[in-house]
Amino acid sequence: MDSMHEMGLAGETEGARRATGVSPAAADGGLVPDSEVAARPKRRRFTREYKLRILREADRCRQPGEIGALLRREGLYSSVLSAWRAARQRGELGAKGASRGRPADPDRALKARNEQLERENQRLRTKLEQAEAVIEVQKKLSTLLGLK
Repeated sequence: MDSMHEMGLAGETEGARRATGVSPAAADGGLVPDSEVAARPKRRRFTREYKLRILREADRCRQPGEIGALLRREGLYSSVLSAWRAARQRGELGAKGASRGRPADPDRALKARNEQLERENQRLRTKLEQAEAVIEVQKKLSTLLGLK
């Protein structure tokens, strides 16, 4: 009877998980890792076409609960849908191949050259002030020595 009781328990717990998160095979002394949980979840990335398709489907939803059903089917949150709508309104989803990050500054080289010239101008002003101070000292010295 013990063997039948054990067989009944084995049938009930087959594939079940224990409260500690250890699989039954590992709890029995086997070295089977728990393969259901990824070491690090991978962040999902959505293409521009996918986002636009989902937005079109959401725009066609008219009945209460249709958007919720769409989000559940696709595994999305309503905040993602809101962010995609905002991006579409800003025009970020319309342009194909739009780059991320800061927009390119067409005047970047001009601004860099301007900054370089301003630094050089300041350096030359300082040098001029020093030269004028030396000339002033030489004038005073020549006046004192009566060389004039």
